[in-house]
Amino acid sequence: MSGVMKRMGMIFRAKANKALDRAEDPRETLDYSYQKQLELLQKVRRGVADVATSRKRLELQLNQLRSQSAKLEDQGRKALALGREDLAREALSRRASLQQQIADLEVQHQTLQGEEEKLTLAAQRLQAKVDAFRTKKETIKATYTAAQAQTRIAESFSGISEEMSDVGLAIQRAEDKTAQLQARAGAIDELLASGALDDRSGLGSKDDIQAELDRLSGGSDVELELQRMKAELAGGPSAQQQSIEGGAPGSAQQQHHPHRFDKQ
Repeated sequence: MSGVMKRMGMIFRAKANKALDRAEDPRETLDYSYQKQLELLQKVRRGVADVATSRKRLELQLNQLRSQSAKLEDQGRKALALGREDLAREALSRRASLQQQIADLEVQHQTLQGEEEKLTLAAQRLQAKVDAFRTKKETIKATYTAAQAQTRIAESFSGISEEMSDVGLAIQRAEDKTAQLQARAGAIDELLASGALDDRSGLGSKDDIQAELDRLSGGSDVELELQRMKAELAGGPSAQQQSIEGGAPGSAQQQHHPHRFDKQ
């Protein structure tokens, strides 16, 4: 069970990482990192300002203590001049206490001054890094935006290429179908012309055999007529006489009929 749980956990983390990777925008990540660096730089600057304020406060205290020390020294001299050694001793004792405070404050002032210098140097270095990061950030963002635009254009051209490929295939299919229909129409015309198929509409042209038969039939009639005319011309007057004699009985019968009519 432990192995299964580990495997499930690994799969879940891998899928979550992949989902986060798809959702992550490098430009937003860079802007966020830059914002964090600005916040850190602001904190360092506030630290420098706080240390400088403390240093300035110590300097004011030191100036006050030094002024008091100088005043006590002057009072001790005046008291000693007036013969008041006890007052002079008291003034110098107080001055010695102030001198110890001044020494302690000077040590603190040096420490704060050193810290201020370190923080100021750190702030300067951080400022330089932030400026460099800002420049690099803008460069990366511009490059990423350009690459994203190029990718979209490439994807658009890819889609256009796929569409043009589909159009080319459609044109090829249309040309193939057109060629197939043209070939079929030509084949039907050839079959109708050869008589292999009947033109049931009666509008089609006759086949070659029927045309040849009609031609021969028409030629035979002409030949027969030509032979008859030649025979008539070759017979001359005898043929004409035969034609007249052949008609004589008809005339005699026509002459006999009137007598028959007369008898009636």
